[in-house]
Amino acid sequence: MTDNGPDPFTNMFEAPAKFARALMAPMAEASAGTPLSAEDMQHWTQVGTKLQAMWLEYQSEQLSDPQALAPYLDPTRWMQVAQDWFRQMPIADPAQQQALLQEGVALWQQVLGQYGMGTDGQPEAKGEPELPRKDRRFADPRWRAHPAFALIHQTYLFLAERVAEMVDRVEGLSDDKREQLRFTTRAITEAASPSNFPLLNPVVMERTLETRGDNLVKGMEHLLADLRRGQLSHTDASAFTLGENIAVTPGKVVHETPLYQLIQYSPSTEEVMETPLVIFPPWINRFYILDLNEKKSFVKWAVDQGVTVFMVSWKSADASMKDVVWDDYVRAQIDAIDTIRDRLGVKSVHAIGYCVAGTTLAATLSLLHRRGEADKVKSATFFTAQVDFEKAGELLNFVDDQQLGTIKALTPEGYLDGRYMAATFNLLRGTDLIWNYVVNNYMLGEDYPAFDLLHWNGDVTNLPAKWHQQYLRDLYRDNKLVEAGALSVDNTPIDLGIVETPTYVQAGKEDHIAPAESVWRITDHFKGPLKFVLAGSGHIAGVVNPPSSGKYQYWTNEGSPRSLAEFREGAVEHPGSWWPDWIDWLEEQDGAKAPAKGKRKPGGKGDKIIENAPGRYVATR
Repeated sequence: MTDNGPDPFTNMFEAPAKFARALMAPMAEASAGTPLSAEDMQHWTQVGTKLQAMWLEYQSEQLSDPQALAPYLDPTRWMQVAQDWFRQMPIADPAQQQALLQEGVALWQQVLGQYGMGTDGQPEAKGEPELPRKDRRFADPRWRAHPAFALIHQTYLFLAERVAEMVDRVEGLSDDKREQLRFTTRAITEAASPSNFPLLNPVVMERTLETRGDNLVKGMEHLLADLRRGQLSHTDASAFTLGENIAVTPGKVVHETPLYQLIQYSPSTEEVMETPLVIFPPWINRFYILDLNEKKSFVKWAVDQGVTVFMVSWKSADASMKDVVWDDYVRAQIDAIDTIRDRLGVKSVHAIGYCVAGTTLAATLSLLHRRGEADKVKSATFFTAQVDFEKAGELLNFVDDQQLGTIKALTPEGYLDGRYMAATFNLLRGTDLIWNYVVNNYMLGEDYPAFDLLHWNGDVTNLPAKWHQQYLRDLYRDNKLVEAGALSVDNTPIDLGIVETPTYVQAGKEDHIAPAESVWRITDHFKGPLKFVLAGSGHIAGVVNPPSSGKYQYWTNEGSPRSLAEFREGAVEHPGSWWPDWIDWLEEQDGAKAPAKGKRKPGGKGDKIIENAPGRYVATR
C-alpha cells in the first residue's frame, strides 16, 4: 500500500470491532442493573420449553405426513437458486472488490460520525441521525437510536444497491435472462433484510424483552398454523363469512355447469338498462373481489345505477377438471352470454372481463366475430387485462422451460393447488406480502387484522393443469394471441384484428401484475372504437375504487395517442373513481330502459333458481 491514506482493509477490520462492541450495548443496557428475578427466570424457561414442544410436535406431524409441506418450502431448492444467482454476479474483479470495500468503509465512518458517547459510556445519537439511505422497513426510530442497528441496516441497503447494479453489468445475458436475474436478485435481497432476523431487528428485540418472550410463543403458533395449511396468512380468516359480511349483494344462482355458476343480482331500481351486464372475473381468484362489502362492491354500485348484473362464479379445479383447457373457458363465456340472452329475451349483453378472464373475453369476441355472432356482445370492458404479452412484466420470469417443467411436476392429479399461485403473486411484492407478515406475525406475535381484501387475497383457487400450462406457454411465453390464426379455439382461428365491438379498457398506473404498458397494447389490435382509461393505484385497488371513497384518480385522453407515453403526455387527470366515467360510457352504447320486473327479479313467481347468491362454487376449496 502507498502512504496516501490508511489501508482500507485495516479500516474495515477496525470497524467491525467497534461494531461488535456497539452491537452488544443494547443487550447490556437491557440487563444492566436489573438482574433476572426467579419469576423471570421461570418464565423464560417456560417460553423455551413451549417453543421446543411446539416445534417437536410439528416435526412429528411431518414424519407421519411427508407430503404436508408444500414443495416450494423445500430449502434445497432455494439454496440452489441462490447458488445459481451468486455464480452470475461479477464480484470477482479485484478492482470492483476494492472499490466496494472503500465505499463500505466510507459509509461506516459516515454513520458512526452521527453518534457520540453518552455520560453513561454508551453510544448515543447526536440529535436525529442523518443517515444516507432511507427505507420504510427501517422507519422505526429504534433503527437509528443506536449505532449498531444504524450500521446494520445502512450496510444492508448499501450492499443491496450495489448488488442490483451488478446485475446490469453482467455480460452475455439476453434481455429476458437479465430481467429474470433482476427479479431473483430482488427476491434474495428482500429475504436477506436484517429486519427479517430477530437478533438484528431492534423492534423485535425490544418486544421480546417487554413480553419476556411471549411474542415468540404466539409467533410460533402463527408460523406452525401457516406451515400446516401450506400458506402464509395475511388476515384473520374467521372474521369473514361468505354471504354474511363478504359477497353480500342479494341475488340468485340461475344457471350452473360443471365449470361455473351464473349469479343474477336483484335490482334495486324500478327501471333498469335494457341490455344486461355479465362480469367474467379471473378464475385464479374468487369473484367476490368485486363484491367485498356494501361500501366497496362494484356489483352493488352497478345494480344501484340501474344495471341488470350477472356474475360468473368459476369452480375451483379438482381432479375431475384435469382435461379442461382454454377452449372450455371461452365456451363457458359464450354459454353465459347465451343463457342471459335467452333468460331475459334480449339480443345482446354488455360484458366485463377482469385480468385473465379479460384475455379470454378478447378471444371470445374474435370467435363471435368469425362466426357472424358479434352482435351478441354490445360492448366489452376490460379490467387490467392483457392480450399482448410482450411487456407482461415480472410474471414473464416464471415461463421459461425450466419453470414450466417445475409447475407441471406440481400437478400430478391434473390441477395446480392455488397456494402455489398465491406464493408466486406474493413474491412479486415480497416486502409487502411476505416479509412484512413474517416480522409482524411470526416475530412480533401480533394479532391478524380483519381486512376483507387481504382475506380475499388468501382465498386461493385451484387451476386446471392443462389450461394453466397452455396459458403460460401459448400466451405469456410465445405471445400467440396477437398473431392472427396462431391460436384456434373451438376449431375457430382467433384474430383480434377483426374485433369491432365498442371497448372500454381500464389499466392501473402502478399495476405489477398486468402493467399499464402491456394493457395498452390492446389498442394496437382491436379494430372497433376504444376508450382507454388509466386509473391510479394497481391491479386491485385501481379497480376496486368506489366513488364514495374519494381515493386516487384516473386519466383520459380524447385525442389519438399512439402509445401509452403519448396518452400520458396529453391526458387529463380526474380526481376520484373512474366508475362514473364507465357508467356514462356504458349508457352511451345503449340508453334503452326496461322495467325491473319478471325475470329481471331473479327468484320471482315462476322463476326456477338453483340457490341464493353467492352460491356453492365460491365456497368450494
